[in-house]
Amino acid sequence: MRRTRRRLLILVLSLAFVSSIGRCVASESIIGSRETCDIEGEDFTVDKIPNTRCFNCLCKNGFVECRKQQCPSIEGCYTLLEPREDECCHRCKGCVQNGVHHGSETEWIEENDPCRIFSCKAGVITESRLHCYTPCSNPVPAAAGQCCPVCVGCHVNGQLVTADRSVTTTEDPCVTCRCNAAGRLTCAKQACPVLHCPGSKIVHDSGECCPRCKGSRRYLSPPKGACMLGTGVYNSGMQFYLDQCTRCSCSNSTVSCVRETCPVHDCPAEHQIALPGRCCPQCPEVEEVRPSCTYAGKTYGDGESWKLDSCKACACMQGKVRCAMPMCPPLNLPCPPNSRLEHPEGQCCPRCVESDGVCTVFGDPHYRTFDGKFFSFKGACKYQLASDCSGHTFSVRVTNDARSTRFSAWTKTIAIKVGDLKVNLGQKMRVKVNGKKVDIPYRVANRLDVNRTADSIVVSTQIGIKVLWDGISFLEVSAPTSYRGRLCGLCGNFNSLPKDDFTNRRGKLLQDPQPFGQSWLVGAKRSCVRPKPMVNFDRAKRCRGRKDHRLCNRLRSQIFDACHKKVNPTMYYKACLQDMCECPTENCYCESFTAYAHECKRLGIQLPHWRKSTRCRTGWDQFSAPAGPSFVPRFP
Repeated sequence: MRRTRRRLLILVLSLAFVSSIGRCVASESIIGSRETCDIEGEDFTVDKIPNTRCFNCLCKNGFVECRKQQCPSIEGCYTLLEPREDECCHRCKGCVQNGVHHGSETEWIEENDPCRIFSCKAGVITESRLHCYTPCSNPVPAAAGQCCPVCVGCHVNGQLVTADRSVTTTEDPCVTCRCNAAGRLTCAKQACPVLHCPGSKIVHDSGECCPRCKGSRRYLSPPKGACMLGTGVYNSGMQFYLDQCTRCSCSNSTVSCVRETCPVHDCPAEHQIALPGRCCPQCPEVEEVRPSCTYAGKTYGDGESWKLDSCKACACMQGKVRCAMPMCPPLNLPCPPNSRLEHPEGQCCPRCVESDGVCTVFGDPHYRTFDGKFFSFKGACKYQLASDCSGHTFSVRVTNDARSTRFSAWTKTIAIKVGDLKVNLGQKMRVKVNGKKVDIPYRVANRLDVNRTADSIVVSTQIGIKVLWDGISFLEVSAPTSYRGRLCGLCGNFNSLPKDDFTNRRGKLLQDPQPFGQSWLVGAKRSCVRPKPMVNFDRAKRCRGRKDHRLCNRLRSQIFDACHKKVNPTMYYKACLQDMCECPTENCYCESFTAYAHECKRLGIQLPHWRKSTRCRTGWDQFSAPAGPSFVPRFP
């Protein structure tokens, strides 16, 4: 269901970039005051946003959040084309050769000459020839349709070349080595593409093969039939030289260039000698071959390799140190929604990694699914919370207790099943594994770990499923992205679409949480503990008459102020009021506070003193507390 918000925010369009003639290009983002929302995970249509189809708006953490459709990077393009009516993204001008269109940043080879390579960059075609590099003594001749001979084995100067990552040498960063699944290594060098931007906008980063254009600009059409390259205009049919390595021509408004590829050098760039009137530099005269190398005060024999760090390895080749390093793919920061930047220890390249899906249960049960849909379901039976409905690798079931109330329920126990292991989590932090009570920490080697935090029990499994339980009623289930689209139960299917989370056991999409929740009932009916409700009992009227607002208002106070800009407390405040309606212990407000604090922590916001300020105890406190009347806080 899609809803329209009449007053979302006062839109201020931010300029993505400005062309040289001062005209504004379409907005790339929206800034302004944030509007709150009530239905977590719900889609929204916002009339005030231009090009509405280009934005996806939904309710997340109690705020309307709009994200523009992700577009390819336009950095470095000075021939930007306006989006067509059916498009949301700017495009960089492509190239046409022999009637075939090629997109910007693409390459292709001559059909009858695999060493002849073409590239298109911002509307300019660059032709060059590959220079092969064979870092082995006995290369295998090139196969039909291939340019370069191959080496058996996937190491370059001591650096392993994996199938998903290219490697370059530090002596010549324009050399690219790739390894296929059969363990065959190919290394080659090609000329850099001709750039279409003013010279003042060209930068050459240290250690990079090719210079690049900095910034971007709209395409300025040259006179009919003419060509534009950088700031120069060339008539159709005209030939010209950019430098000693590059000859270009203009034909039908398209610039085509032929650029010489310099050979692979054994010496670093700083030792190469530029010769007058020549395109390529050369190395000094060959020195005497030595049987060993010295690096950082240590001597290595000929052919010996060593690793400097996670990014760089070196080898001794006939008395010279040769090094290589992986080529990290470009990162479009910030990372996409529901992902984070990660730099794994021991690995060279950072990467954007999808975050685990988290399903939360708290209070008089309120559920937030893996995909972010928020709902309440007050069934007091046993239910399937989350399960792998594809591979059947795990299941998590919850038993809800009515606590002697007529309409409410709270999570009482959890049953986790992974293979032949069954973990039961109960009140007062009780833990059983395969029916036997265990002390924490507890471990089953390579399968299961049960640990404690300051306020919870954490069960971690080898398959990546994690369960956090506070011993009272707060529960979190975390699932890695490998389970995306494979799950079912009250926590939804984890497919990134909140709107289909109410899919029942038979695969039918429902609208009401009550029949949806009941469809996931498991076990015998004797597990249900709901007393029969009183006839004509007006619960809503009774709840409106209670004075629980001053307790729940703590969620909207300065105690949680550090998190209010990240997570709207309204949803948790309303849940708190519901929980207090039939609360048998008078401190059920703490369960919404716990859920709110955990959500804040997941977003990197610490609230270290909230328990002390609200007098909310942990499950560990209750486990060690002497028997007696329920604790009733008194707030001023």
